[in-house]
This record gives sequence, C-alpha cells and structure tokens, in this order.
Amino acid sequence: MKLSVVMPVYNEERTVEAILARVLQAPGLLEIIVVDDASTDQTAQVLARVADSRVRIIRHPKNRGKGAALRTGFAQVQGEAVIIQDADLEYDPREYPKLLEPIEADLADVVYGSRFTGETHRVLFFWHYVGNRFLTTLSNMFTNLNLTDMETCYKAFRAEALKGLDLKSERFGIEPEITAKIARRGLRVYETSITYHGRNYAEGKKITWRDGLVAIAAIVRFGLFD
Repeated sequence: MKLSVVMPVYNEERTVEAILARVLQAPGLLEIIVVDDASTDQTAQVLARVADSRVRIIRHPKNRGKGAALRTGFAQVQGEAVIIQDADLEYDPREYPKLLEPIEADLADVVYGSRFTGETHRVLFFWHYVGNRFLTTLSNMFTNLNLTDMETCYKAFRAEALKGLDLKSERFGIEPEITAKIARRGLRVYETSITYHGRNYAEGKKITWRDGLVAIAAIVRFGLFD
C-alpha cells in the first residue's frame, strides 16, 4: 500500500530532522506531510533544509494545536494508508509494518499502536501512566471498545475510512474524537504493541494536566454527540 505519513510539528528543532530521516526509510512511503503549527524556534529553518521530494511542508500562520495540524495534513493525503507520526523521537518508524499489517490483510480499517502491551518502553512518569489509563478507560466506557492506549500517537488508517470522520478538534481533544467517531461508524479496529522511547520535560515533552482535562471533555462530548 502507498503510505502517507502526517507529522504535526511545534517547536521540535532538535528532533524533526532526525525523525524525518527515519520516516524516509519506511517501505512503501509515498509522502510525508509536515504541518508546522507556527513554531517559534528554528523548526522552520530546519525544515527548509529538507531536500527530499516526498516531504511536503505546510505552515500554519498561527498556532492552532495538534488537532488542527492533523486535520490540515489529513486533507492533503494521497496514499492508500495513513500513519500519524509525532516530530520527536518517542515513536519508531521501523514499526510501521506492524501497524499496517492488519490493514493490508483487510482485517482492519484502523490500527492503534499500544505502549502498554508488553513491548520495550522507557520508564518515566507514574502519574502520566495513571492519567493515560484513566482516559483510555473513560473513552472505552463511551465507545464500548477495549483499547489499552487511546492516547497513543501511532494510529494507522485506511485512507478512505479516515476521510469520512469529519474531525473538528483543534488541540489534544483530537485523540478521543478520532476514537469516538471510528467506534460510532463501526470501523474495524485492531491494536498492536509498539516500543516507546518517552522523553521528560527537559527533553521537550509538552503535554500537561490541562491537556488531560481537555481530553476528558472531548471524551464526553464526542461520546454523546457526533
């Protein structure tokens, strides 16, 4: 399958060049759509050095959030399958084949990469773990799915299934919104284990407890209303 990778970017000057180099090695790669969400560091200058024709760069004139960046990227995809890739080094593009296998076998429309089902991961924040499990459980209660990691970055989609979701979220509510809408539409969902190389705040991690509140609100909103 021809693969489109959508990469939202905000202030990732230290890692974006390295992760792009890794994604460019992925088999079947058609394009990487990089959406720079109005970075204020040197991200734009780093991206300007990228010379590969498969990399398409879109820049938001003002910061709108991860959800808006993903929606911008999703509207541009030309591949048969789509994977979300963060611009840090927490997720390993060498695991794309694991994510795509159920789609290529026509078993799944959507595949989630779970950080909590047995693969290698960096040991970091206990309360982040608790928060992730709470959000996943709450989401499962509304969607009747049995996911182990709703908030994971690594989500792979059959392109035609993704384009029918009509996503609205601007920021971190995008993860529960995607989950609620694929459940409501009866799409076939699989989950596979992935490795996870998490980073701490000194290394550039951005998510905070406020984003958890946004996610709770999104779970309730999109769980009750389409």
